[in-house]
Amino acid sequence: MSVNPRLTRRRFIKGVIYSGAAAMSGAGVYLANAQSRPAAAVERLISINVNGRTRRVDVLPQETLAHTLRYKLELTGTKLGCNRGECGACTVLVDDVTHYACSMLTHSVKQRSVTTIEGLQSADGQLHVVQQAFLDELGPQCGFCTPGQVLATVALLKSNPRPTRDQARDALAGNLCRCGAYDHYLNGVMRASGQLS
Repeated sequence: MSVNPRLTRRRFIKGVIYSGAAAMSGAGVYLANAQSRPAAAVERLISINVNGRTRRVDVLPQETLAHTLRYKLELTGTKLGCNRGECGACTVLVDDVTHYACSMLTHSVKQRSVTTIEGLQSADGQLHVVQQAFLDELGPQCGFCTPGQVLATVALLKSNPRPTRDQARDALAGNLCRCGAYDHYLNGVMRASGQLS
């Protein structure tokens, strides 16, 4: 096999560098043109309905609902665990459906109703039936996952008032408990649905 004497290691590396520089200069022209175009205006001061109240809040275009709830509206019951939609600690209800608040943009809930753990307790301080059932069954251990577990259960019982234990297990499957108190939470679901006394 004959080797082209003109192609040396040095020439090969120079060719790679030159081709990379050429590609980058083309990308630079594209990016410069893209940045010279005016960006679409995004409304920053928006109104969102949280726990039955309309709240005005200054929201960045890429801000997550979890960030807005915790750091701007001071609703710290919404926990940030993994911050990538895997643990369920930030679960909230949006129009009575569970959502991970860390994976939703705040701008996406402008015309919708958001419920956090703080919105379940009645005005006179009475706990929601699910919160009370979880306490009775010793569900909360460290308590970090509890708000998400409670809200997932509230959503389940709205759609299925008397779930089986397996249905409850499926409904809570998106909520991780680092203490391993899953059976306690499932017992809490059964108690809240009136199937365990």
